[in-house]
Amino acid sequence: MDFLKDSDPSVFEAICLEEERQRDELELIASENYTSPAVMEAVGSVLTNKYAEGLPGRRYYGGCTHVDTVERLAIERAKQLFGADHVNVQPHAGATANQAVYYAALEIGDKVLGMDLAQGGHLTHGMKLNFSGRWYPTISYGLDPKTERIDYDGIVRLAREHKPKLILAGASAHPRIIDFARIAEVAREVGSIFMVDMAHIAGLVAGGHHPNPVPVADFVTTTTHKTLRGPRGGIAMCRADWAKKLDSAVFPGLQGGPLMHVIAGKAVCFGEALRPDFKAYGAQVIANAKVLAEELMSAGFRLVSGGTDNHLILIDMTSKGLTGKIAEVALGRAGITVNKNLIPFDTRKPLDPSGIRMGTAALTTRGLREDAFKQVASWIVRILDAADDKVLAERTRLEIVEFARYYPVPADALSGIGS
Repeated sequence: MDFLKDSDPSVFEAICLEEERQRDELELIASENYTSPAVMEAVGSVLTNKYAEGLPGRRYYGGCTHVDTVERLAIERAKQLFGADHVNVQPHAGATANQAVYYAALEIGDKVLGMDLAQGGHLTHGMKLNFSGRWYPTISYGLDPKTERIDYDGIVRLAREHKPKLILAGASAHPRIIDFARIAEVAREVGSIFMVDMAHIAGLVAGGHHPNPVPVADFVTTTTHKTLRGPRGGIAMCRADWAKKLDSAVFPGLQGGPLMHVIAGKAVCFGEALRPDFKAYGAQVIANAKVLAEELMSAGFRLVSGGTDNHLILIDMTSKGLTGKIAEVALGRAGITVNKNLIPFDTRKPLDPSGIRMGTAALTTRGLREDAFKQVASWIVRILDAADDKVLAERTRLEIVEFARYYPVPADALSGIGS
């Protein structure tokens, strides 16, 4: 990064410090991951210079021959990966992909049935301050209070009562398998469009470790980072009969020029996910999550729903007399990055909730397996059992830096930093 270093030392320094943080700390935020060097090279390529409004073969700008090739590769690989009829790879983010589905399938004022944000849903599933809740009257479903798993009977009851135009499945903080086929069945019964936001679990779906919603849904959206290990961005998929409406919703409905350098990163990511080793990666992500869950439960932490089926766990910190905010700060001092999170039926506020969320996708990318996660769990227990002990946190942080050297981040191949 010699050009950047000379041109803008302030930005260069911030990037170097972030590179150091990613290398020396343990990343347990469930929505984060490390891209491959190939993805990073694609995103940092000359494609960032190119405008390409429209679709491959139908652009509003000249000079699009090569970016057309890249976008077609991304589309065909995504189709192959998920078995989709149609894919639009242009959404800048998962939220944009969700908005595109709303734009394509609904009119403002149409009713939506989606998962409650406070019980594991996402902002774009009907939160009142988000476009989804502001423009589309949303009825929220949630979890069974006893099992802390999705209340499918409740979904059926609400769907029959309200007959929403669209039913939305998917979550940002739910550690269990989602029965998409069951929700699709009630959507068909009441005549609703069925949409799935699989942003968190897309990599697990791609690897065959979670039921694929594409065969049963009208629309499926996802981010391309998280468990897919691609660049930050989104895609939207649909049945063939929705293709034209979806494409026009993305452009010109919501976006202008697509980010062709990011689409190149998406193409690379999908290609990587089609390889056999990606299936093994997904299996290891889940195995690591189960070990982390078991170790924490054995140390007296209460986990929402009593465990996990996927890459994430949700911990009720009140089981240790703490809040999520206190736990996040304490772990951060030791070099363990997590995020505070509401737990189901939380009585605390979103900025100071009762829980923390953890995920295993990023550290699995670095090569950690079950035994290594047992060590990670022991550090988590040590810190949270003495959350105010800053001396202990500093000593633990030094241990973690030493530990992390054995598990280099993929970007080391680009930066020249050794393990």
